[in-house]
Amino acid sequence: MIKSYIFELNQLSMRTKSIAFVFTLLMPVSLVFAQYTEMINTNRPGVSQGAFSVGKNVLQFESGLFFGKEEHDLLQTETNAWGIDYAVRYGFLKEELEISIIGEFQSSSITDNRGANTFEITQRNFRSNTIGGKYLFYDPYRKMEEKGPNLYSWKKNNKWQWADLIPAISIYAGANFDLADNPFTPEPELTISPKFVLSTQNNWVGGFVFVTNIIVDRVTTEFPRYGYIVTLTHATNAWFSVFVENQGFKSDFYADNLLRGGAAALINPNLHIDASITVNFKDTPSVFYGRVGLAYRFDMHDTDEYIEEKGKSGREKRRAEKGQKKTEKKKNKKNKRKDGFEDDGDGGL
Repeated sequence: MIKSYIFELNQLSMRTKSIAFVFTLLMPVSLVFAQYTEMINTNRPGVSQGAFSVGKNVLQFESGLFFGKEEHDLLQTETNAWGIDYAVRYGFLKEELEISIIGEFQSSSITDNRGANTFEITQRNFRSNTIGGKYLFYDPYRKMEEKGPNLYSWKKNNKWQWADLIPAISIYAGANFDLADNPFTPEPELTISPKFVLSTQNNWVGGFVFVTNIIVDRVTTEFPRYGYIVTLTHATNAWFSVFVENQGFKSDFYADNLLRGGAAALINPNLHIDASITVNFKDTPSVFYGRVGLAYRFDMHDTDEYIEEKGKSGREKRRAEKGQKKTEKKKNKKNKRKDGFEDDGDGGL
């Protein structure tokens, strides 16, 4: 009976190891290579930038249509607007790097209710057009992958840990191209100005992703803008997710605080659709917008590239690996006989 009990425990242990091993094989590729993923990785349906790029040799298009209304109590105006936002992203040279074009076009019909007779004016132009690049310079998930999962405990692999507070960090630098006579930008002439975004991203157990952006924009102009975006996304399953987002920005030209919420669905590994609404907390003007959009990628990623550890520890690790390769090469050369036969070490052939 005791032998039978011990045998059952051994069988259970083997099954646990097998299940853990299969779970390890099925873990997302993003944990292994940090950038490229088997499924599309987009910044939609929110407007924040995640820390990770689309992956080397991946070309991705993201776009959406929005419709909405603004009411300004002080100026007594009502604005009906529609527009399109767009982003073209490409993984370039390295897994950590992507270049992008990000912009937004808007058409507004403004009704002025001051006075006895109302009148309407129409405004159309680009709210923004920015060309830039984003680089991931710190990825804590690479170290987690190196450490590997606990093969004996599914629970330990799927519970919150203090290390989960350490985010991936990237920096975005770009140039704004604002057209002349643009009602949506403060400068009257064609202006080129810098934009910088510090992005952090936490991927938490349970399908939660937390992204923050700190934004410094148009600092070389007379109307610099500073802002932040905080986004929390929850994947309810492999194909559907919901999100909530808060964005605040301030400048002498315009300041606001916006709240967004919505959902996204994955149609296939390369196609994503989404819908969201945006509101604010003031009446100068009040804002209500709805947006629907999609993202599609052309996946030309052919080789998985492991992101090397940076800094002093990374340099020491690469030196050690290089030294080990040299030692192995010398050993193989020493064991290679001039007559083409291998020396097995005991004098035989």
